Amino acid sequence: MSQTHQQAAMSVCPSCEEPLEQSDRFCGACGYDLSTVPSASGPDDRPTLTMTPAPDGEADPSVEWPAAPELDSSDTPAPVHLPTDLEGTDSGGSELPASAVRLDGVPDAGPAGPPDGDFPVAAPDPRTATPEQIEAATPPAGTKLCVACRAGQVDPDGYCENCGHAQPRERDHMEQELGAVAAVSDRGLRHHRNEDAFAISSAALPDGSPAVVAVVCDGVSSATRPDDASLAATRAANEALHEALPRGTHPQQAMHEAIVAAAEAVNALAQEPATAREHQPHQNAPACTFVGSVVTKELLVVGWVGDSRAYWVPDDRAAPSARLTEDDSWAAQMVAAGLMNEAEAYADERAHAITGWLGADAYELDPHTASFKPDRPGVVVVCTDGLWNYAEAVEQMARVVPADAAERPLHAAQVLVGHALDGGGHDNVTVAVLPFPGARQGAGSA
Repeated sequence: MSQTHQQAAMSVCPSCEEPLEQSDRFCGACGYDLSTVPSASGPDDRPTLTMTPAPDGEADPSVEWPAAPELDSSDTPAPVHLPTDLEGTDSGGSELPASAVRLDGVPDAGPAGPPDGDFPVAAPDPRTATPEQIEAATPPAGTKLCVACRAGQVDPDGYCENCGHAQPRERDHMEQELGAVAAVSDRGLRHHRNEDAFAISSAALPDGSPAVVAVVCDGVSSATRPDDASLAATRAANEALHEALPRGTHPQQAMHEAIVAAAEAVNALAQEPATAREHQPHQNAPACTFVGSVVTKELLVVGWVGDSRAYWVPDDRAAPSARLTEDDSWAAQMVAAGLMNEAEAYADERAHAITGWLGADAYELDPHTASFKPDRPGVVVVCTDGLWNYAEAVEQMARVVPADAAERPLHAAQVLVGHALDGGGHDNVTVAVLPFPGARQGAGSA
């Protein structure tokens, strides 16, 4: 049916019921667009009926109107109810609960409250709840709430006791800044957990000048509990440095002692009951790599075991940058022995097999330490191989470090982690950035 025929068939406006002319396209009274009235598509079509009364008040015999229920025997129709006048029921015919709506579909238990072990999803409305209800719904201080339902408490295994949602691990992404030092750690894009750890801090030397500390450890994935190993090592080393530096211990000696303390902490993780390892008797003991740095107003000290690295990047990029550590790895041994050049060694599938680490099954603990006196300001980049795999050469690392890294160490660490993630994020990545004040006293190393 054409639009013209529709209009010819309409005598009144569907909106305001004002009379219409045959040629009207809009209602002259209310402006209703008459072209929006749906057309009939055929003899079997049943268009929606308008509420226009039939002429002379007679009902259309073709429409079967339901009879209104009678209130009593007086033939008087029952009064019309508004929807708000009727009490609602649920799909089973029961009355709706007066408490807040639940998302888990469990009906309200009434005045006695929900059954034991069940948690209501919605918190009480603070506008109408009594102080007792609000206090009862408030979890104890220190309770961790689920990130999904925001109501259930998180159990020690990391799952919500209400909805069962697994919670994000706190170590998946970590950032910390202490003014003169900053660090960022990320799980990466391929690993299911973050096995790296870091510790940054500052300590006061006997003369009152500050010493800035950064320690970064990378858990060995082929060992048991690598995440525990890296965390224990960073904490033990940081504590050891804070004990030694204020006593006047030379920072290089303090770093050596910190590595020994970190190794002892990791070794202690292997001292577990025999029953704890009976299901995995061939697993290696917990293990991790280590790299740390201490920066004073005149001295830059680094210490390491394994293949985590430290780089020196001066503020003046025209000056040379440097790698301050040498890997304990198969590739480094091949290069040192003159059997391969660096490109060939690191292209080999055995390149990243480490020959030194912290752990009870390490061949021999051989802490490496070195101290430097840079003649200009710059930054020390302390990182795991999750970063330097994407900026291995010194020149590559210098290009990735932002020019304002000394003024914005946290931003610099974020940029470096982002560079690793943009490159593929195959491994956990952890970076600490320590600005060096640049006391101009001549370069050298001890």
